Amino acid sequence: MRRTRKSPLSTLLARLTALVGLVLLGVLCPGTAQAAQEPGTQATGLHISNGRLVEGNGNDFVMRGVNHAHTWYPDESGSLADIKAQGANTVRVVLADGHRWTANSASDVANVVAQCKANKLICVLEVHDTTGYGEDSAAGTLDQAADYWIGLKSVLVGQENYIIINIGNEPWGNTDPAGWTAPTVAAIQKLRGAGFEHTIMVDAPNWGQDWQQVMRTNAQSVYAADTTGNLLFSIHMYSVFDTAAEVTDYLNAFVSAKLPIVIGEFGGPADQWGDPDEDTMMATAEQLDIGYLAWSWSGNTDPILDLVLNFDPAQMTSWGQRIFHGANGIAQTAKEATVFGGGSSDTQAPTAPGAPTASAVTATSAHLTWTASTDNVGVAGYDVVRVGGGTETKVASATANSVTVTGLTANTAYSFAVYARDAAGNRSARSATVSLTTATTPAGSCSVGYRVVGEWQGGFQGEIVIRNTGTASLSGWKLGFVFADGQTVSTMWGGTPAQSGGSVTVTPASYTNTIPAGGSVTLGFIGSKGATNTAPAAFTLNGAACVNG
Repeated sequence: MRRTRKSPLSTLLARLTALVGLVLLGVLCPGTAQAAQEPGTQATGLHISNGRLVEGNGNDFVMRGVNHAHTWYPDESGSLADIKAQGANTVRVVLADGHRWTANSASDVANVVAQCKANKLICVLEVHDTTGYGEDSAAGTLDQAADYWIGLKSVLVGQENYIIINIGNEPWGNTDPAGWTAPTVAAIQKLRGAGFEHTIMVDAPNWGQDWQQVMRTNAQSVYAADTTGNLLFSIHMYSVFDTAAEVTDYLNAFVSAKLPIVIGEFGGPADQWGDPDEDTMMATAEQLDIGYLAWSWSGNTDPILDLVLNFDPAQMTSWGQRIFHGANGIAQTAKEATVFGGGSSDTQAPTAPGAPTASAVTATSAHLTWTASTDNVGVAGYDVVRVGGGTETKVASATANSVTVTGLTANTAYSFAVYARDAAGNRSARSATVSLTTATTPAGSCSVGYRVVGEWQGGFQGEIVIRNTGTASLSGWKLGFVFADGQTVSTMWGGTPAQSGGSVTVTPASYTNTIPAGGSVTLGFIGSKGATNTAPAAFTLNGAACVNG
């Protein structure tokens, strides 16, 4: 049976449970990834260095690609050329080990690898039979998947420059996801013991979405169990990741700890489980220079996640347009692996861009413009960095010589500079910096009332009333506030909370989405607290300050 959804249809309830679980549990007990150690030895090809995926020559390799359901559609091998034609540098190929679906033979896998190489695509090979183990009775084990890879050793050894082995897709469901860790370590060590030197990719539990933070919490110990250090973590981002805070918090935790991570699957269209925040996924991946692989090229049981219909690139869907041609999309950001010769003859970096100038500075954004760079071949784009305290943080990318930097904090001083880069990956010297101070957040047409309804040892019930004091209705609002005493929101009605430290953002439920002019909506929540339970000092609505009361 051919199926290419991210999980079998029997997992509908599990996905819904995962979404609810994120709100009830995920914000209460986030795992913390610990700093990764340097690998002891390097693979002969693609490998991990200083927490990043690099090629054998040491050049960074950032995946920009899609998933392709080869095992169910073996006659659609021409899709690899079509995927490459859209600008991708990587394809993740669905295979089967024979436990659930008919095993892909060694000759078939060798042909897939050959076609990936012919189309200058890095090939991530994954076994799909493990999907949802522990919850889906039809799923196979990681140990069985490891045995399958060992059986393919003759066609995989020697291809370390071109392939990554993704041991098993979404190899644990929502039933006892803590059980993921030991089998994952065992499978890694089994492959290393069999002599595999490839970079190995491991998927998270909870159907790949790790909403109970098992992979995040145990990432360092799993990484340390691979004696080569060439291990890449893969998070799948669907409806569990429906707010910007959830996306950025998860990815930044790994990057800050120098634990290599890639978004191995993700979706964007809203479905019955929620609305994934693909814009933040793609923007954050570009900012952090980490890979992403969209699900999926074509052939889904429900075509909502088809990038093209009927395997025909002429029938590209809106989801496909978003992935290939939208902001931070594949066409804009993908760079071909240097192992294929891309840019190998160009070693000359662009000239430094001119010092940026700032305009249209608001409380949360600023427009930057600079004199364009020149290059012997051509400037491919620019990277804007925030400069401070001897460090740089990438905040935006652009193909032209201007960009609007967003997500800034009101009444805050910033310094920005710009780098130019060419298609070969050569980067210019840094431009001179520009300094600016964002505006003070203007008062919005809103007021917020906050009160504690009741308290008990370790917990309390709160109520928030948002009033629209303007003359037009508000829809799709976002409320922001900060707890000063370590309080956390455990459950909420009337809205969906996301919390990072003391900072809380709330997006509306369907029945509170619109606040009419002169009207109000009421949110209630249960929270945890310590000895002190100070009310938030200020509230914002859509970034604008609200009156307290």
